[in-house]
Order: sequence, then structure tokens, then C-alpha cells
Amino acid sequence: MQNAARSAAKNRKPWVLDPVAHYATAFRRETVARLIDLNPTIIRGNASEILALGGLESRGQGVDSRDLVEEAEEMAHSLAIQYGAVVAVTGAVDFVTDGAKAVRIAGGSPLMPKVTALGCALTCLVGAFAATAPDDPFNATVAALASFAVAGEKAAQLAHGPGSFSWRFLDALAQLDGTTLDAAARIASI
Repeated sequence: MQNAARSAAKNRKPWVLDPVAHYATAFRRETVARLIDLNPTIIRGNASEILALGGLESRGQGVDSRDLVEEAEEMAHSLAIQYGAVVAVTGAVDFVTDGAKAVRIAGGSPLMPKVTALGCALTCLVGAFAATAPDDPFNATVAALASFAVAGEKAAQLAHGPGSFSWRFLDALAQLDGTTLDAAARIASI
């Protein structure tokens, strides 16, 4: 991981750090500490992960956040300034900041946290969007999170639970186009 991060930085390629449950074990804490020192372009995590990344106590359990996005917004702002990165806190209403500007993105579904690996998939999508806009990681991050939120809302309309939601979500994400995203995204500047 460190070699990949070093190579990305050396070649001026954006990369995303997802500090998945880094507070849970010493190995995870040490790994994330080494990676964050390699200047990620974007840091994407849930509220518990972002709070803990900044040295505060979180109520997270494993990969599950027990903290609210609003509680992590100030820390996200501080981390963005400290590391020169875009920081995205995901949850019921996502928060994205680069230290100078910030937005909230509404949408999604309460079923999303019940689908295993959806957060990791979001990090991958953020990375893909950042790769297409390497000079604008803030807007790439916002677009990726808005895409997830819109797809989550569409999938939830017909889902009966996490199982039917997961495949409907993949279909909704695959069918999402720019026109639909522009019409349905709920992004508010702060």
C-alpha cells in the first residue's frame, strides 16, 4: 500500500485513503498513520473513522460508525487543512471539505449501511472519479458521493430489504447518467 501511495504521489496521480476501522487494532492504526503521511489526495471515511483519525474518541464499533456526520465536520475541516486533502465524511448526509469550501450531500437510503462493503465501493468510486479529474479532487469527490446518494434513493424505492437493495443499487448506479444526476442530486454549499 505504501509503495502504491508513493508511486501515485511521485507520478502526480490522485489517491484515496479509506481508514477503515483504523481505531480497532494497533496494526490498522499504524498502517493508516504511515499512509496518511504519504499525502493522500482524498480521505474518505465514516464519522467515527474521521473523528478517530484526528485523535478524538469515537464510538465506532468495527467498521460501523456510531457517531454522526455533524460531529465529525469540524475534524474533517482540520484534517483537510493539516494534510492538504479533500476529506469526505459519509453517513446519512455526507460532508465534503477541502478546508476552504464545504458541501453537504443528502440522499441515499437507510439500507446502505446494511450492505457489506458499500463504503469500500464508494471509496473506489471516489478514486475513479478523481482519476478522471486529477486537478479537481473536491468536485470529483462531490460527484462520486452524489452519484451514490442518487443511486441509493432510486434503489430504495423498490427494495424490500438489504438483499434486494444491493442488486437494485448496482443497477441504479450503472444506469445513472449526467442528466439524472444533475436533476436528482441534493448538494448544498456551506
